[in-house]
Amino acid sequence: MSSGFTVLHQDSGCAARRGSLKTGHGEIATPVFMPVGTNATVKAMTPDDLLQLDAGIILANTYHLYLRPGERLIEKLGGLHSFMNWKRPLLTDSGGFQVFSLGELCKITEEGVRFRSHLDGSSHFITPEISIGIQEALGSDVIMCFDECAPATADYGYVKKSLEMTTRWAKRCKAFHRREGQKLFGIIQGGMHHDLREQSIDQICSTGFDGYALGGLSVGESKSEMYDVMEHCSPLMPSDSPRYIMGIGAPEDLVQAVFSGYDMFDCVMPTRNARNGTLFTSQGRLNIKAAIYEDDAGPLDPECDCHVCRNYSRAYLRHLYRAGEILSSRLNTFHNLHYYLNLMKKMREAIENDSFISFYKDFRAGYGSDLITSDNR
Repeated sequence: MSSGFTVLHQDSGCAARRGSLKTGHGEIATPVFMPVGTNATVKAMTPDDLLQLDAGIILANTYHLYLRPGERLIEKLGGLHSFMNWKRPLLTDSGGFQVFSLGELCKITEEGVRFRSHLDGSSHFITPEISIGIQEALGSDVIMCFDECAPATADYGYVKKSLEMTTRWAKRCKAFHRREGQKLFGIIQGGMHHDLREQSIDQICSTGFDGYALGGLSVGESKSEMYDVMEHCSPLMPSDSPRYIMGIGAPEDLVQAVFSGYDMFDCVMPTRNARNGTLFTSQGRLNIKAAIYEDDAGPLDPECDCHVCRNYSRAYLRHLYRAGEILSSRLNTFHNLHYYLNLMKKMREAIENDSFISFYKDFRAGYGSDLITSDNR
């Protein structure tokens, strides 16, 4: 399949790579972080805010939009881009993760999944074909196959059966998909088991998709387990297609994933943490709720040039949070997304300059994280 993806440069010191993914709504520079806009909005942000931050692509959620307001209404109103006034690329996930996270409220069969809405308890049934049909109606640029994300506590036998059903569902998704100009990504499962990940990679990649995603990570495993799976799978995945890790979002995890050769990422971490008063800075995480910032006239992050850090003090940001002001969520979210998108920009520049190893080591030293380096893997 022609994915529209090009590797523009491979760093000389590691697997990190700079690429470009062409879509009907623009070209995406990779590696890229996708802010999560679950309900057709990135919480607390307007589309203009996201353009100011230079977000290359955002993610919306099929499950939530199917339940409310419904994909047919969105299609009637011109599709998701028009509905939310976003002119750059959009990715929609399949809704599978959200359905399976309902636990006892869902029942999985070979045909699909029956579940009860978290909104009103109404009964619904989604199959791989229905998931693809919803995403086609939404009109996103990149859509995902319907898969089962096995629980982190699942045993080997369950994970194996789950990934095999994910493969069968992926083939049904591909056979049903018809919308021109819409890229379809397959999802690789297999838990923390190397042999099952290899089996899933072989089955999904031989089916053939526009891109490939690792699912089933950041679901309760340790960082060392996550990094082990990332590093094991990357060289086994096609080098001429985008590699996407779903749902990881800690800055140190993004740096590690780029080091290992991945291209696309999404997570609610920057936006959710912003609303809860946790902010990301060049020195690490900062809890703006802390009393130490009550009379702190300094900027949130002295090394950051975003609108928030240029214009507001830590004391003011703390006051807004404690007062429950809506502006608190807006400013905190703007800063956190700036931090994430700027981090990706710095990584792209480091790859282009063949200096990613230096960037990697400097980030580790400055951020105080426990990244796995190339000499202790």
